[in-house]
Amino acid sequence: MAYYHVYLEKANLTQRKLDSPQEGGGQTRENLQPNSVLIYNRVPKTGSTSLMSIAYELFNNNGMRIVQVRLTGHKHSLSSADVITLSKNISDWTDRNLLLHGHFSYFNPRKFGIPIYPIYINIIRKPLDRLVSYYYFLRYGDDVLDKVRSKAGDTTSFDECVRLNQPDCDPKKLWMQVPFFCGSSIHCWDPGSHWALEQAKANLINNYLVVGVTEDLESFVEVLEFLLPEFFHGAVDYLSETGKSHIKRTKHKDPVSEETKKRMQNSAIYRMEFEFYNFALKHFKVMKKMVKSQKANGGKTQFVFEKVRPK
Repeated sequence: MAYYHVYLEKANLTQRKLDSPQEGGGQTRENLQPNSVLIYNRVPKTGSTSLMSIAYELFNNNGMRIVQVRLTGHKHSLSSADVITLSKNISDWTDRNLLLHGHFSYFNPRKFGIPIYPIYINIIRKPLDRLVSYYYFLRYGDDVLDKVRSKAGDTTSFDECVRLNQPDCDPKKLWMQVPFFCGSSIHCWDPGSHWALEQAKANLINNYLVVGVTEDLESFVEVLEFLLPEFFHGAVDYLSETGKSHIKRTKHKDPVSEETKKRMQNSAIYRMEFEFYNFALKHFKVMKKMVKSQKANGGKTQFVFEKVRPK
């Protein structure tokens, strides 16, 4: 079961619960996508709220629809039946550009015979930084939502947690970004799976338009606006005018000792997650360089058509 939060142009936030596939799921690609479908499967604690706050500020001016998917079953994976239902509902929302987002792992509608061709984007973060942020978020919340979190009242520091071998700081908790890119297969969520790591890398290269990093969110927004102006036109100016590159911060976070860092970094799972992070970072740096170069050239295309027959 999934809940969809929908933003429409010139409309208030509405919520609807969809229990079964709607009509129209058998459309052809030509029917489906005169407009774009953008899927952002947000990895928790990577700055995704900051990016989505920009999209929500721009949706009216850019004439797009935004749909948030909140999972109510497995924490981060859609079942096959839910993917089919979700994909068929996406086809009903393509009267305008659609941005679908939520904390769910990668899925491909075409695997299930649904002729939708989404564009995928994402952000990742240094794995230990992400886990530490999540650890303290569960205890202290953030400075935006005044909400009691599941571990509220627990003042155990991350250092103490590691020293005491408690479950909330087990190196297995680092295993998050790899499975988010790998998919919903049970093998993706097997901590330390080399198959999952390679699958995640392949999906990043073959299926994602661009994957940014939390540590350079401003450049990621610049790349998005250049490549996807139908969704992010005005994003760079918005960031410049408001300074809201990170709108939400954990209320309290103790510094992590070097001893704790070394202990976590010595785990095989950390090394695999960090390998994936560096793989994505290297790819993003090349993408960023290409975009900045093309922007400096006035946005002109870097190719020409020749020897066209028949003319």
